[in-house]
Amino acid sequence: MQRRTLIKAAAGAALLGTVRAPAVLAQGAWPQQGRTIKVIVPWPPGAANDALGRLLAQRLQEKYGVTAVVENRSGGSGLVGTTAVLQAEPDGYTLLASAFNTAVMPFILKGATFDPQVDLEVMARTAIAPLVSVMTAQRPQKSLGEMIAAAKANPRDWLFAISSLGSAGHLATIEFARRTGIPFDLVPYRGTAPALTDIMSGNVHLLIDPSFALLPAAQDPTRVRALGIATKARSKLAPDLPTMAESGLPGYEFNSWYGVWAPKGTPREISEKVNALIQETMRDPVVANRLTTTLLEPVIESIDDTKRFIASEITRAGELLKLVNFQPA
Repeated sequence: MQRRTLIKAAAGAALLGTVRAPAVLAQGAWPQQGRTIKVIVPWPPGAANDALGRLLAQRLQEKYGVTAVVENRSGGSGLVGTTAVLQAEPDGYTLLASAFNTAVMPFILKGATFDPQVDLEVMARTAIAPLVSVMTAQRPQKSLGEMIAAAKANPRDWLFAISSLGSAGHLATIEFARRTGIPFDLVPYRGTAPALTDIMSGNVHLLIDPSFALLPAAQDPTRVRALGIATKARSKLAPDLPTMAESGLPGYEFNSWYGVWAPKGTPREISEKVNALIQETMRDPVVANRLTTTLLEPVIESIDDTKRFIASEITRAGELLKLVNFQPA
């Protein structure tokens, strides 16, 4: 099943007011019949986190017999929808289905004044999309090792595309340049699609971005050549694609990931229920197969494991962005 089969029309919504209501604890059992659970996705319909948010809403309805709706509150590079959740009542009826962007947003946006580890309650990760490196097919190199050797010899002949500043791919590119010692010129874009167009035409030469964005394009090696995947071991998403560690970058692991948060103060027992539901969902072979088809991998882990993972991601992102003197916009 393709990702579009997981995605349906979304309801738009406005940003909540700027004054947060007094925090309240959920009364009685959660979820209560007659109450609606809102799953806010801070991006337009059609993205991976939108599909995962809709999957969560569907499973909440099936498990608890309550109404669960997805609201796409896009804008501000994810800040509009995230702010709506930050300001919501911590009663378990407003959830945030977002991505890696939520954890690093304060590094990227001046307007993001919240602390994702303090001002939101972590519920779970849902899935990951390993990052993949690709090269324009207009260059003769056939492997990551050959590309690195050529770029070291003539670094100014190579342009590295960035699909979005502050993205997982941007961080992976910074680390790639640091590891190889190659002073690449970086060319930022507003999205993967225009970056890929220029990769195909040879206007830029390299791109690191999530699997679901790049693996389909790399099926035509006359236009885009896949060089490696940033995973510890070969991925079932592309079993014939070498890891970047195999090509001389040991420990080089990056992925885009997706998760669920709630407003600060949401009771732990509610978060545990959502986490248990997500783990149950991701163990379902039918769901796992759907995710694999859309070039995502399910994640099954506890709340505390997710917290530790996010803390490590925030630390690494801060160090890499400091390395290049990145300034929030």
